[in-house]
Amino acid sequence: MKKYFTLISIAFMLIFQLAEAQVTPAQLQKLDSIYQKALTDWNVPGMGIAIVSRDTVWLSKGYGFTDISSHNKVDNNTLFALASNTKAFTATSLAMLVDRSQLNWSDKVIDHLPWFALYDPYVTSEMTVEDLLCHRSGLATFSGDLIWYASTYSREEVIRRARYLKPVYGFRTQFGYSNIMFITAGELIPAITGTSWDDFVQHEILDAIGMKRSLLHVSDLPKRDNIAQPHTYVDGKLLQIPWLDWNNMAPAGSLISSANDMAKWLQFNLNDGIRGDDTLVSDAQMFTLQSPHTILNVSKGSTNMFPSTHFKAYGLGWTLMDYLGKKVVSHNGGYDGMISQTVFIPEANVGFVIMTNALSSLYYPLMYHTLDVLLDNPEQKNWNEMIHKRIEDREKMTKKATEEMEKNRLKNTSPSLELKEYSGFYGGKVYDSIQISMNKDVLEMQFMRSPLFHGKLKHWQYDTFEVSFEALPSLPKGFVTFCLNREGKVEKMEIFLDNPDFDFTEFDLKKLPVRK
Repeated sequence: MKKYFTLISIAFMLIFQLAEAQVTPAQLQKLDSIYQKALTDWNVPGMGIAIVSRDTVWLSKGYGFTDISSHNKVDNNTLFALASNTKAFTATSLAMLVDRSQLNWSDKVIDHLPWFALYDPYVTSEMTVEDLLCHRSGLATFSGDLIWYASTYSREEVIRRARYLKPVYGFRTQFGYSNIMFITAGELIPAITGTSWDDFVQHEILDAIGMKRSLLHVSDLPKRDNIAQPHTYVDGKLLQIPWLDWNNMAPAGSLISSANDMAKWLQFNLNDGIRGDDTLVSDAQMFTLQSPHTILNVSKGSTNMFPSTHFKAYGLGWTLMDYLGKKVVSHNGGYDGMISQTVFIPEANVGFVIMTNALSSLYYPLMYHTLDVLLDNPEQKNWNEMIHKRIEDREKMTKKATEEMEKNRLKNTSPSLELKEYSGFYGGKVYDSIQISMNKDVLEMQFMRSPLFHGKLKHWQYDTFEVSFEALPSLPKGFVTFCLNREGKVEKMEIFLDNPDFDFTEFDLKKLPVRK
């Protein structure tokens, strides 16, 4: 009988080991080939990738180069910007405070930050910690991002100006991705603990799980070597660009990490908040972070492209969906010149991270290629080809719209006033002021709290001028229109750039009285 039970025990051990060893050499070889080819297909200099299970790092590797000038090779310790993948670190930090009975998810934000306010008194009074972390404030996606982006506003100043942003949805009715709400979530930590978000995340997460090379500030990069450089595309050609400091929005997107370090983060999540012998976050709170809080739309087009995906939702710092019958927990991050993707599938005991050093959609097809291989999808698609086609179609539409706009442009018009009459300061409650000034018969624009937003105005038609920001090559050219009152004097200014990230029309830019 004893021998019989021993054989059963051995059998169960073998089954368990097989379950743990679900990533095969054949799968890794196939993925390695896909990753190598993808760099060329997408014209991306380099990337770092890790694939893990709860107790095994199956792959931690660099591909390509850190930059197009030095051609130093990327390895598994090369640092990349993780951008919005930081949000899960902020949510996890707050989960720790819930475990310690210092915070409840249902706490009102104003109970911890009395100065917090949004567009409506009811929303201000009812906004909870949970609301901050699941993008249901009523604000549009990326609303107010121009307040913090490349600006000198502090985190608190950014949050205080959010009260002037106008909603586009009802409170808690729709998903609207908000970086500012995550900045607010980060400010809860010093209000409750007396420790800054930065120090808390450093000590309680990065140090605790051994992410020794990871950083939270661009200003700390000189302390490290082996750093990937950001790249963007200008007229289809790769251009290396500088790192941009995101310190004033750090809780929403400042993490800088490597394949090796992110492998530890993935394993921490696959192990439900346990690192070694230490439980850093309870199983109950990890479950809360990874549970749906805001429902996302699954369109008919999405269903056609991803027939096995029936739901999408946002948890607390994580995006959730089903794929091939499995729950997938993920998040991506877009930084100036770098895009990344973190993914893990708890019931399949596997996770991976993809970090790239170019403003490219490469991460997206690679995510699905990786999912298909790791989950043994019998109907694997050519995601590279499919996504390329979608991008090409979108670019054709954009080109057509630009050509149509140019065709309808009235080229023989002149400004209503002498150029010097447009000079002055324009501002409002959302953003302090923007200066329009004359420089050798040319109008120039300068955002006073955002030094990189400087550009020359070129007449386009009537009182509309074309503008481009040379220090921010990722942004397209835009338009500045000066609006006159009945007396024929400039009353306000409107700015429009056709881009998915920033809504310049949120600024109510009235011409300000002459400064004495």
